[in-house]
Amino acid sequence: MNQKTQSPAAKIRHALTIKREEDFAQWYQQVVSEGEMAEESGVRGCMVIKPWGYGIWERIQKLMDARIKEAGVDNCYFPLFIPLSYFAKEADHVDGFAKEMAVVTHHRLIADGKGGLIPDPEAKLEEPLIVRPTSETVIGAAMARWVQSWRDLPLMVNQWANVVRWEMRTRMFLRTSEFLWQEGHTAHADREDALKETLRALEMYRDFAENVLAMPVVAGEKPENERFPGAVATYSIEAMMQDGKALQAGTSHYLGTGFAEAAGIRYQNREGEQALAHTTSWGVSTRMIGGLIMTHGDDDGLRVPPAIAPHQIIILPMLREDDGDEALLAYCEELRRELVKLSALGEPLRVLLDKRAGKATQKRWAWVKKGAPIILEIGGRDAANGQVSALRRDALWREDAKVNFVAQAKEAFIAAAAAELESIQANLHAQATAQRDANITRGLTTLDELAAYFGEDKKYPGWVEMGWSRPTGAALDKVVEQLKALKLTIRNTPMDGRPVEGNCPFTGEPAVEWIYVARSY
Repeated sequence: MNQKTQSPAAKIRHALTIKREEDFAQWYQQVVSEGEMAEESGVRGCMVIKPWGYGIWERIQKLMDARIKEAGVDNCYFPLFIPLSYFAKEADHVDGFAKEMAVVTHHRLIADGKGGLIPDPEAKLEEPLIVRPTSETVIGAAMARWVQSWRDLPLMVNQWANVVRWEMRTRMFLRTSEFLWQEGHTAHADREDALKETLRALEMYRDFAENVLAMPVVAGEKPENERFPGAVATYSIEAMMQDGKALQAGTSHYLGTGFAEAAGIRYQNREGEQALAHTTSWGVSTRMIGGLIMTHGDDDGLRVPPAIAPHQIIILPMLREDDGDEALLAYCEELRRELVKLSALGEPLRVLLDKRAGKATQKRWAWVKKGAPIILEIGGRDAANGQVSALRRDALWREDAKVNFVAQAKEAFIAAAAAELESIQANLHAQATAQRDANITRGLTTLDELAAYFGEDKKYPGWVEMGWSRPTGAALDKVVEQLKALKLTIRNTPMDGRPVEGNCPFTGEPAVEWIYVARSY
């Protein structure tokens, strides 16, 4: 989509009125709206997630939850409200979230005498409650009760929940005041075991992004200034969106013993001595859906990889509202029953027969904008001849700019359906990988070159890979300020083990690792 990829032919009339190249931010908003993903709720920064958008989140929940449980992690639930005193125990943690915390101070409203309502002064809480921004503190308090001996470790729990962070600038799915996520929290006897769990969760997220969302990512460690508040080390998966910006799509944190000390998570070790547990936390959120949109969407809307699509195949009977409809619907229902007997990508096919009233072309374009992987249009003549007309959403247009429906025998389509879905999944991943790799720039060795590169008239400049000396403290603060002036951030250090060469462009010292520098969401 960006400078290094060709745009669709101008003669094609697309389903959306805003193209990515014209205004990527507005295009994104239109995909969310026209794809019936979500809508504004009436509360600033909060969204109503509509059935198609929530169906994608349910798929993320189902498939991710299975991976979490396979690792021996148990699901549970913790309160939405957290006493302020819990946060006060962890100074670094509370400082990192203080500006985003929503606070409950009263438990009752009364009439104000003017037809409105106000908090009852007599109902002020003895201690303010924080609406959950993350759960390290409240889960730490529970772990302190549950962990007594080395036999209780490792303790590994996860919850699927909503959290609230009072964001100043919001965008649906990407950054909202309330969002949905899973958060894993674990306690271990030593650093080695805790770090192993941190990296296991990171690999789980990398594999999920690549193989389920078809979204290529770079897994690596965040720089010191980007660590989760209070963490010893933070790791992330970073994805490149089609406008060249980076999206942090998941994080995993090694928290050391700091949170354990604040919460009192101590245990009797094998030698009979008291020791502090080493803890971790890790999570992904509905932000993944925003990444899905910006990775795979095109100028006709969303394209959903089959592995995550709520419905993989949509059957659209071309109803005429006459006596022929009954036979057509029976044909389509028989086709649906045959398809759901099949499996692709490790699961039975998910097939929807859309029997709603309305013009077939309108329903077709509605599903195109939602990004259903395969759309079948079937009319009375198709049914009589035992045929279907199939559209692959990842290959919507032919060279002559016509919608690429392929007429074929019903039995031939059924025989190839699973392979077609697997092909779409692979094709979306290949396209996104090519897009990312084509937009990573290498060879810049100085801060001036970096500034010149991002200062040029590049609408979508992508990422820059550079070697650096991993500065800390004041030296890192200086680097961060230099990058901030250019509206850039360090995304992470890739964990691919490639040897690094040259000097750090920021300090002049020998480089010790690679970093990715980019603009970000």
